[in-house]
Amino acid sequence: MKPDDFPTDIQPYIVPEPKGELFYKCLGCSAEFSINKPLYVCPDCEQILLIHDRYAESLKKIPGKTWQKIFDFRKVLKAPAFKGIYRYHEFIGSCIPESSIVYLGEGNTPVIEANERLQEKLNIRFFYKNDGQNPSGSFKDRGMASALSNVKYLLDQNWISDVIAVCASTGDTSAAAALYASYLQPHVKSAVLLPHNKVTPQQLSQPLGSGAQVFEIPGVFDDCMKIVEDLSEKYSVVLLNSKNPWRILGQESYAYEIAQDFDYHMDDKVIVVPIGNAGNISAIMNGFLKFFEVGIIKSLPKIIGIQSEHADPVFRYYQGKDENRKFKPVKVKPSVAQAAMIGNPVSMPRVIYLTKKYNEAAGTERVFFMQVTEQSIMEWYLEANRNGHITCTQGGEGLAGLAQAVKEKIVKANETAIVDATAHALKFSNFQNLYFEQKLPKEFSIKHNLDFINLPSLVMPDNGMPVPSQENRLKQNEFKVFVADISQKIAKKLNLKGIL
Repeated sequence: MKPDDFPTDIQPYIVPEPKGELFYKCLGCSAEFSINKPLYVCPDCEQILLIHDRYAESLKKIPGKTWQKIFDFRKVLKAPAFKGIYRYHEFIGSCIPESSIVYLGEGNTPVIEANERLQEKLNIRFFYKNDGQNPSGSFKDRGMASALSNVKYLLDQNWISDVIAVCASTGDTSAAAALYASYLQPHVKSAVLLPHNKVTPQQLSQPLGSGAQVFEIPGVFDDCMKIVEDLSEKYSVVLLNSKNPWRILGQESYAYEIAQDFDYHMDDKVIVVPIGNAGNISAIMNGFLKFFEVGIIKSLPKIIGIQSEHADPVFRYYQGKDENRKFKPVKVKPSVAQAAMIGNPVSMPRVIYLTKKYNEAAGTERVFFMQVTEQSIMEWYLEANRNGHITCTQGGEGLAGLAQAVKEKIVKANETAIVDATAHALKFSNFQNLYFEQKLPKEFSIKHNLDFINLPSLVMPDNGMPVPSQENRLKQNEFKVFVADISQKIAKKLNLKGIL
């Protein structure tokens, strides 16, 4: 559809214009800074930042129902820039012109309802939101589309030049950063730091394929993060981790899409998300808050953050009473939810700030944190994929958390849950293979349940019968004998009955 074909009351809003005035605001001292150059921490107190819009109050002049109509009709616009996360332009990057928006197909990921068997197993209606169907195969593309659109905007304004983008990663961030940076060649080049031997082969291949310079570092993600932080403090680089507030801004689109997918009715909804570096849960809280404050949604959904017992600093923080809470990083242990294996989340200050704000806006506790075992993560990951999903081990972590929340009555039977499948199953298939082969190392604390193990069966003919190969094809009669023999063996294994 063309803008002229839309209802007259929303025609002025269908194609958004750059109108907002964005600025960085420190979570510590509340100092404000211009967005005309990249900034990741407050120059005064070194606390992390959030992005605000000076004209955010003006968004309230448009009724919530009208906003709903705008977004629903904007879905059918033919302009590529507004097909992804910038469908919500006024709430994400209101100062970014259409010409600076980088769109590679991110966003609009499907919400898939679990089958009857799986819902009965958990005793709750739930959906997976398959963010593994983003271009690089993970939710990180939402934040990268925002961060790199900001970079392009700064380049287009001649405020920066010759960008070197850097990030630390457990795999997904590096894949997304390298992909989006490569789209802006030759003006942007990327370098990624990965913990040696702690990234799956599939994830390692992605930044290499996108042409990034890849550096493997001894230690874990937290060690890599300290190095890129040091680089960003001493050298002229663009940091693409979630310390970059533009990343958080883009990932808010996850909340906006869920609101739209469920016709903006959030009162009985529960959002389940693995925590990792805590950027995503921060973004989701902030996104729902923005929609709530403008009146697009009338209530705030429950949000449940999940952590493995092998990397659970946020869960531990929220176990104490408010007055006694003090954040302490943890030493992580090996986890099949490898992308969430972070002991010192960069966005922890955002979590603390936004959790308080979210609960206050809701008028009751609506944000919860749960810890799950490695065993439950692995088994729910396998269970989900055996029932029609394509989720990663972090998606298994989320489903394990939902099961635990139902058991503890944090989630009620009359509520509907949406579980974040953060990445594509193929990125973490090596954990499935190790489980099936009963080769997961002991430090993962996982016992191999034979009910879940599935291995291929090699079916061969008896008595040295000739077999086909790519190089040597069988004669017609030999091939008929081979087909009949193998067919009979497979039929026996499957307990097939003959056609009457």
